[in-house]
Amino acid sequence: MKKIILLAIIGMGILSCTSQKSAKTMENPSEWKHTTNIYEVNVRQYTPEGTFRAFEKHMPRLKEMGVKTLWFMPITPIAQKNKKGTLGSPYAAADYTSINPEFGTMDDFKHMVNEAHRLGFKVIIDWVANHTGWDHTWTKTNPDFYLKDPKTNDFQIASGMDDIIELDYKNPAMRAAMIDAMKFWVRETNIDGFRCDLAAWVEVDFWQEARPQVDAVKPLFWLGEFDELENPDYGKVFDASYIWTWMHKTKEFNEGKVSLADLKDLLLKYSNIGDRSMRAWFTTNHDENTWNGTEYEKFGVFAQPLAVFSITWNGVPLIYNGQELPLKTKRLEFFEKDPIPWTGKNELQAFYKTLLNLKSLNPALRGGDPEVTTYILKTTDDDSILAYVRKNGKHEVLTVLNLSKKFVDFRIVDDQLNGVFFDAFSSSKRDFSQDKGFSLPVSGYAVFKK
Repeated sequence: MKKIILLAIIGMGILSCTSQKSAKTMENPSEWKHTTNIYEVNVRQYTPEGTFRAFEKHMPRLKEMGVKTLWFMPITPIAQKNKKGTLGSPYAAADYTSINPEFGTMDDFKHMVNEAHRLGFKVIIDWVANHTGWDHTWTKTNPDFYLKDPKTNDFQIASGMDDIIELDYKNPAMRAAMIDAMKFWVRETNIDGFRCDLAAWVEVDFWQEARPQVDAVKPLFWLGEFDELENPDYGKVFDASYIWTWMHKTKEFNEGKVSLADLKDLLLKYSNIGDRSMRAWFTTNHDENTWNGTEYEKFGVFAQPLAVFSITWNGVPLIYNGQELPLKTKRLEFFEKDPIPWTGKNELQAFYKTLLNLKSLNPALRGGDPEVTTYILKTTDDDSILAYVRKNGKHEVLTVLNLSKKFVDFRIVDDQLNGVFFDAFSSSKRDFSQDKGFSLPVSGYAVFKK
């Protein structure tokens, strides 16, 4: 039997809300991060209007779907000099403490955050600390905040992206100004955390300096864009990180370049990191959808089983807006207006609701909790099937995924699975002490709770 034991920080996963800025919630994320999920919002493309007020109308549906944390892509103004396309990249900021007028006003954003809190959501915003756009306010007020290109004696272009320029983290004044800007959003708008863009492109000692200072305003949730297998020191600062190695390996798996045994070995490597931080599991996000293809283009028949995995494995699930439709072939434009083609049907709404609520409510699916143990189960077809059970006291959740391109009949042959379980989707009962046999079609999956 192959066993993966996952350890983490204690917590109880309690949600709170606020509708008034003066009644700021001071609840520490260590209490809710274990049961949360993250839904990434591309404000520009979410509605035809592309505004905070228009997005607000969708929040009740997202609450009903089981979403807990809303991550908003950058909300700051976009630099106009050397901008990409018609509208520019939201990751090329012109000012760190203002609102992109494309989305509305500062009051509109505050109203949306208050409404989100009233509905029980947490709110995190994208923070782009590595670079700014060419005409950011600092280029005029503090040009010494930037790295210079010795060949041109102008600002240093960021690697491979000529619409952005790099900041100089050897400059203490710039670091202090960056921290003050982050504090501004916590103090003025009562957000609950940051998703830090290209976190590993910024020196780790900046995050070590910034986090305690910003958390002093209000304890926050910090999601960093880095893979902890490659950047372990960053995992000591952030609550959660990305799984880029897993993302790339699963794509290679669909292409027949690696085996399921390779994927299981990779999961063991992630598990061996421990749970001082968590991994954010996903099948797509804004970058992947636009530049590398939808989850269906990249993962083919494995797209839905891997979505199940992202929610039931140890960590925090991350969903990109529109996956509930789903966006099978639709790649959202990055620099132009290209609204999500909502139909009102949302074929996967119920699918995500079932899994997200199971993740939030079942103690066996708590991410980063030392009381939870995850076991990869032995089956009669380990070349095709990924089966695992997660246990927390009397609570257990079994996940079975067909990661082959064929119909599979198999049995689980592992003593870690016993007793009566209920199908998470149909509520039908099964006694695995009597029968551990399964038949799963291509793209098949099964989730049971004890």
